Amino acid sequence: MRSSADAAPLIPALRVLLLVAAFLVFLAGLELFVFPLRTADWFAWTIEPPMTAVFLGAAYWSSAVLEVSGARSTGWDRARLAVWPVFVFTTLTLAVTLLHLDRFHLSPDEPPLARVAAWAWLAIYALVPLAMLVIGLLQARSRPDAVPEPMAPAALPAGLRLLLVGIAAVLLVVGAALLVLPAAAATLWPWPLTALTARAVGAWLVGLGWAAAYARRSGNARTVRPLGLSALVFALLQAIGLLRYGDVVTWADGSGIGFGVVLVAIGVAGGWILALGPRTGHR
Repeated sequence: MRSSADAAPLIPALRVLLLVAAFLVFLAGLELFVFPLRTADWFAWTIEPPMTAVFLGAAYWSSAVLEVSGARSTGWDRARLAVWPVFVFTTLTLAVTLLHLDRFHLSPDEPPLARVAAWAWLAIYALVPLAMLVIGLLQARSRPDAVPEPMAPAALPAGLRLLLVGIAAVLLVVGAALLVLPAAAATLWPWPLTALTARAVGAWLVGLGWAAAYARRSGNARTVRPLGLSALVFALLQAIGLLRYGDVVTWADGSGIGFGVVLVAIGVAGGWILALGPRTGHR
């Protein structure tokens, strides 16, 4: 049986926060994935090469899918998979922003749209982590109106659990390396990264790795379904990005191949989760 906190319905504030966050990351993804060559004029900071912008844009759009799925969830047991990984990512991104504040388009000499984007970026990443933490804790302490009924177990298959462990380990290790040692870790990335873009990518990898680890810890096929669709979207969009700007990827030393293998693993995990079906365990 689920705990009473898990069975609690979403409080309105959390549903609204997830929808607002989804809209904001959709806008960021639109700029980065569709217009990666215009970040100097339209985005909060200039991103080179375009493959990095496309990578980040795909991550933002897949996050929007996760947050919308969380907002549409009836209970906390499904929605929390969209809350705590996003809190981890936004907190790390705020730290990265403050470390590299001089790279952002905050000065009056920058293009107007880029300057607006930079100040909006700073405000969003200062407020969203705090809002996620406060509202998430309020949600975690809420209780259902009635005692939940017993539910049949819906354990993830052993192979999928093992795959999630592998994905989480790789993403968390590589993401942490990019955050802590961006110059050294960037040499192992399949295309060129600056210190700022290395840490920005690292923040995403840690957030995604956290989500995979959280899904493995949950082990419930019903509650991890939002992650399945998000992971599949992430893998497909990254594949499109490689088709558009993959000429900058280094394949000879194996880093590009490793990147591709991880993408395939994420896509397989996402498709596997969705293939389990919403009624898994109701036998």
